[in-house]
Amino acid sequence: MTDNNLAPLTTLGVGGPARRIVVAQTERELIDAVSAADQAGEELLVIGGGSNLVISDAGFSGTVVRIASSGFTIDEGVVGCGVVTVTAQAGQPWDELVEETVRREASGLEALSGIPGLTGATPVQNVGAYGSDVSQTISSVRVWDRQESAVKTFVRSELAFAYRDSVLKRTTVGGSPRYIVLTVEFQLQPGAMSAPVKYAELARAVGVETGQRALSSDVRREVLRLRATKGMVLDSEDRDTFSTGSFFTNPIVPQAVADGLPSDAPRFPVEGAETPNGEIPVKLSAAWLIDHAGFGKGYGLDPQDSAFAAARGRASLSTKHTLAVTNRGGASAADVLAVASAVADGVQRTYGISLQPEPLLIGCSLQAD
Repeated sequence: MTDNNLAPLTTLGVGGPARRIVVAQTERELIDAVSAADQAGEELLVIGGGSNLVISDAGFSGTVVRIASSGFTIDEGVVGCGVVTVTAQAGQPWDELVEETVRREASGLEALSGIPGLTGATPVQNVGAYGSDVSQTISSVRVWDRQESAVKTFVRSELAFAYRDSVLKRTTVGGSPRYIVLTVEFQLQPGAMSAPVKYAELARAVGVETGQRALSSDVRREVLRLRATKGMVLDSEDRDTFSTGSFFTNPIVPQAVADGLPSDAPRFPVEGAETPNGEIPVKLSAAWLIDHAGFGKGYGLDPQDSAFAAARGRASLSTKHTLAVTNRGGASAADVLAVASAVADGVQRTYGISLQPEPLLIGCSLQAD
């Protein structure tokens, strides 16, 4: 049973054993493994890079299918058409794909450099960073529909992308998706220049005004540098990178809630969203809320911290960034959740705002205060 330990398959490094693990190295093997589990009536958990999972210490009682299909094609198409089509297998490591598109001067993914995990996971929660997300470049996603036992293709409009969300995520229950991503197709722009740089910190780093373009290679270099300073690039020597990345999504709230916060609290209108009364909702900074509720970098490491009694310093907020909950070495899922729960409860008490976890919580949940 210990051979089926799930912790090594996640970037956080926690989680108990699975009853069975199947590695699918091709699209056919992936469909067959999922179908066999479904026909046997087994619980199913699909794992890619494991960068967005918190798995309980009890493990998983069903079958885990680990996606290991890889490879991609870059088709520059007809000269003058203005589009570069990139098609990637679900198991293709994401940053390898981004690196190659930048090298081949296909623009659109450069701001998403350094994000851990596999390509097939990116459309599920509309992966994004530094003012960019994959909904801006994805043209279609091929999936295995477990309910219909058939391959289906979603075009971009059918994926119903939203902030860290999609129809693929909304039809996933307890880590078990209805739709298993097989391939993802992107449409990028030819040329050495990046997409418009929307994030102020990144714009400053590459020396342009917000909304202007820079060399894609420069954008990639600076994104990797910025992510590294925040412990967001995997590094076996840096415990701050043993995490799920951002543990909480940035809250989206009505304008009235945002108005009740201190004037220096960051807030951004949510483009393309509108409430029933015609009001534009506001996205807040979870990192700001956490920090200003009294949870600084490294919270959980000091014996005076409220979560120390539970986690004993085995888990803490990153020492570089307040959004990540990290495994300092030997942490359990319970340790990680104790820190995350203390933070979420503190923000709720201080500001009346509920923080929602970004990773999937498998067989576990945030603990009530």
